Amino acid sequence: MARIDVVMPQMGESIAEGTLTRGLKKVGDAVKRDEPIFEISTDKVDAEIPAPNAGVLAEIVVSEGQTVAVGTIVARIETAQGAAVGAGASGGYGAGVTAPGAGAPPQKQDAPAASSPQHPSHAPAVASSRPVSAPALSAAANTLEGRLRAKSSPLVRKIAAEHGIEIAGLSGSGIAGRVTKRDIMQAIETGTATRGGSRPAAVPAGGAGGGYDAGFPHPQGWDGDVVEPMSKMRSLTSEHMVNARRHAAHVTSFFEVDLTRVGRIRQKNRVAFEQQTGQKLTFLPFVIKAVTDCLKRHPMLNAAHDGRNIIWRKQYNIGIAVALDWGLIVPVIKGADDLSLAGLTKQLNDLAARARAKKLQPAEVQNATFTITNPGVFGSLMGTPIIPLGTAAILGLGAIEKRPKVITGADGEDTIAIRTCAYFSISFDHRIVDGADADRFMADVKQTLETFPEAAL
Repeated sequence: MARIDVVMPQMGESIAEGTLTRGLKKVGDAVKRDEPIFEISTDKVDAEIPAPNAGVLAEIVVSEGQTVAVGTIVARIETAQGAAVGAGASGGYGAGVTAPGAGAPPQKQDAPAASSPQHPSHAPAVASSRPVSAPALSAAANTLEGRLRAKSSPLVRKIAAEHGIEIAGLSGSGIAGRVTKRDIMQAIETGTATRGGSRPAAVPAGGAGGGYDAGFPHPQGWDGDVVEPMSKMRSLTSEHMVNARRHAAHVTSFFEVDLTRVGRIRQKNRVAFEQQTGQKLTFLPFVIKAVTDCLKRHPMLNAAHDGRNIIWRKQYNIGIAVALDWGLIVPVIKGADDLSLAGLTKQLNDLAARARAKKLQPAEVQNATFTITNPGVFGSLMGTPIIPLGTAAILGLGAIEKRPKVITGADGEDTIAIRTCAYFSISFDHRIVDGADADRFMADVKQTLETFPEAAL
């Protein structure tokens, strides 16, 4: 008989910790190799973690909701079927749970001692404000703790970059000294953060103070209300959306697009397309194809703003917002300009399916250069989506429906016809994109879709 450790996996180079959100098996349950046994959430993705071996779930070390460092043992599997389970187990997830950090992998001998991992709710509230010299910062960045701090969440790194702060110069309250959002915001508000180099601190759009709730009263629960903590995904979405809204100068423009021609091409070829590719043909791949082609002619929509400079992206990575039962995620079609309509359809369907099954990897939700969201599938006619951080624009698709339209015939006479139409919205960052540029891009997208060549299928 042997026991196999199940550890918190490394879900990406910059991921240093994860939260065990839900157990899928109980102590004493038989598990198959590669069968999902628990769900985790990181600042990149939610994922199901499979069993490394077949056997019996003998011990659960980390309870639901607990955040632990990568490499921490979260459970153990007895490889011999029917072997005794851990003492004291009652069958529920979290039964037999040991203290936080128990079972964590031993530190290398040449690494400095680090504090035991602890849940964020038990962490100290204030980051250290002691001044740190430049040589000390350099040395600190090369230690294990320094590297962990430097791999704080993207939100923390973004705030640090905006304010010119060296993360390695702060003593954080997170696992192994990682700097959390609360730490860096408190350091900024108290003026004790260590600045890096001579670069002046950038002031976020929307004013100084950093926190979206700074200076505002918090609502309180009333009798009969139900109060529950936000899920990891909802909490991260909240932080990302507020920070994105504050960071960019949002402007939105609307166009009505006639999709009658695309609808006819789709209807004519959908059966053959499905037989050849095994994929259902929807309107969205046509839109992705048109947008990608137009981005090459309007590069400012495929750019980014780092606070001082415009970054002209030469890759065309299209993020597609996917609504899940438990939140929102944006998987990315990499190199969309190199894919045919069939290739885009396959990538789109695969990413969406794996997003709903919690099978995405962190790299698959990163490095979008432009984003498309499709609330029209829920009946929305139009909207003003928030521009994701690190990009210049996002396209929103409204509901596709038949409408009476006035069209001019070849003889110059106007007639009323039934056309398949949708409202498209473009939210763009006015720091990079002027209104005329955004409207020219949208006019190009409209023209491309309304004259879409059937040969492109």
